[in-house]
Amino acid sequence: MNLWNDKRLRLTLTPLGLQYLAALALIGFFAVNSGNNLLYLIFSLMLGFFLVSGWVSRHAIQGLTLVAIEEGNIFARVKGGIRVRLLDAHPRRIRGLEVHLDLEQARVEPGFYGGGQGEEKAILLVLHARPEFRGWCQIRQLELRTRFPFGFLEKAWRLPVEKTLLVLPHPRATAMRGESKGETPYFIPKPGFTSPEGARPFRTGDPLSQVHWKRTAQRGVPWIRTFEGEQPTGLHLHLDLRMWAPGPLFEHELERLSGSILQARLQKQDVSLGIHSIEGIREHAGPTECWRALAQMQAQGGLPAAELKESIDSAAFAAQGMAIP
Repeated sequence: MNLWNDKRLRLTLTPLGLQYLAALALIGFFAVNSGNNLLYLIFSLMLGFFLVSGWVSRHAIQGLTLVAIEEGNIFARVKGGIRVRLLDAHPRRIRGLEVHLDLEQARVEPGFYGGGQGEEKAILLVLHARPEFRGWCQIRQLELRTRFPFGFLEKAWRLPVEKTLLVLPHPRATAMRGESKGETPYFIPKPGFTSPEGARPFRTGDPLSQVHWKRTAQRGVPWIRTFEGEQPTGLHLHLDLRMWAPGPLFEHELERLSGSILQARLQKQDVSLGIHSIEGIREHAGPTECWRALAQMQAQGGLPAAELKESIDSAAFAAQGMAIP
């Protein structure tokens, strides 16, 4: 890499560097007008010092290769971590680098890599990002900046990155509301540890082996035996896209479902999500898969036919062609 001729390199004179050059010019002016050899010597030493600092900082930004940018579970309006993996060809070299990530509609705090850590060539930096909206988010570029060693010049080397990250809906705090609003807890008693206690109405996900046939015959609707010490082991969520129109209410419902998924995960419960749309019913299992499904959903109620078709086509394209590499 020819760093000085690289168009991705940006050089910026820092305030300290500006003051240093002003002092250098002033000493040079007095040296020329007075003919003082001591001033000539000081001018030469200061100029050499400036050039050497540029040569050292040139090496501080060389020899780094971007390996991968990995996403975790990144939520809208919540600070999350984006893992940046670099390869250092000279791990013993002191660098003093700031790593900046340019993420669409998000604020990303820079990371720092000092270098000089020994034989370890693989570098893992975690940058904290706070996106504003859910959905696919484009990474524009990764920039490495350094002012090493003396801070006269800031050198920034830009790495163009073609990658998209999926931002999950904000996990709005919510209380479990039973079977209302698309939340259904289901129960699986542990054999040998519980005994029959009573009966309750049938819920989605209940095993047929626990049907209380006598009570079912009396009431005309399915009832399930309950057991002592029975605890909810899972949560099934429902979302009917045909019943929602685009807007704040739909986004609020996605955030509420996202919060329910987070609550189930913290309680170490199984979670599943059933999405009803004009294409049919799709089932998703596991917190991560459910979150990613919610992040890509578009309301289908109250949309004109042309706009509805466009939203469906864009969602299908995102699922196929814009998947994270």
